[in-house]
Amino acid sequence: MYHADLSPVGLYIENGQRYSPANTANGPGNFHLKPNGVFHVSGSSAEVTETRRFLARSGKVQFATQSGPMLVLNGKLHPRITGQGLSSKIRNGVGVAGTRMVHFVISEEPVTFSEFARMFRDDLRTPNALYLDGSISSLYAPSVGRADGFLPVGPIVAGFGPGN
Repeated sequence: MYHADLSPVGLYIENGQRYSPANTANGPGNFHLKPNGVFHVSGSSAEVTETRRFLARSGKVQFATQSGPMLVLNGKLHPRITGQGLSSKIRNGVGVAGTRMVHFVISEEPVTFSEFARMFRDDLRTPNALYLDGSISSLYAPSVGRADGFLPVGPIVAGFGPGN
């Protein structure tokens, strides 16, 4: 999530340097649908953590981005995500199984928040998962034959395998 000037709406840490503080304000839109959360990486471990819990923790973080809402929180669906949701969009999010299996997921067709959250909880078995974005979501992954061409692009997450 980002502002019109392309600065992050919430917490953003890159290579251990904080470029934007955490945003705990109330407001409109998905980002402010509490609880929201933080995806963060420290060494070879990754986590998705609810924002208040993340702010209370200690220790150095190499990379972090804040977004919202949490889709899955401690194995339960976000309290405001119900099966009654009618809004279907292309969606992307992140969940972590264990401390090293990071699942970045983007839907191939429009889905509801409920469908998306249940996939993280039930299929991927991630105890915590975070919504990253919706309508402007895209993926570039030639290894799986996907090269979406949506522009403009907002936040970008790049993943590299060992040795890259």
